[in-house]
Amino acid sequence: MCSAYLWLKAFHIVFVASWFAGLFYLPRIFVNLAMVPADSHAERERLLLMGRKLYRFSGLLMVPALVLGLWLWLGCGIGGGWMHAKLALVLGVIGYHFMCGALLRRFEQMANTRSHRWFRVFNEVSVLGFAAIVVLVVVKPF
Repeated sequence: MCSAYLWLKAFHIVFVASWFAGLFYLPRIFVNLAMVPADSHAERERLLLMGRKLYRFSGLLMVPALVLGLWLWLGCGIGGGWMHAKLALVLGVIGYHFMCGALLRRFEQMANTRSHRWFRVFNEVSVLGFAAIVVLVVVKPF
């Protein structure tokens, strides 16, 4: 194990939790955007502004989370069978993050075709991903 292991691990957890906070809240903005009446331009623009800022901010938090995770994995030798499953889930979460960006662009272009109910379900995907990753890291079932 490397000498900076505990520091790397602590900051990795901070950045991952912060990144996921954005992934938990951004789809809630989508729920509200999907419910905005067509004539409510100010509300729509306010929600879009919030969504843009949150997406950019969570993207900035994603970078150190991933860099620190790679450092722990490759530089400190953290691994095992559980790590392969975790890496697959992390790739899925990265895809989810970029899917949020695509959905945000659809709202910006007034091209959203999904209901607020769909976005409520979509919102839960990040929670399930986070829970699965935490279980893999803590329990290390294989």
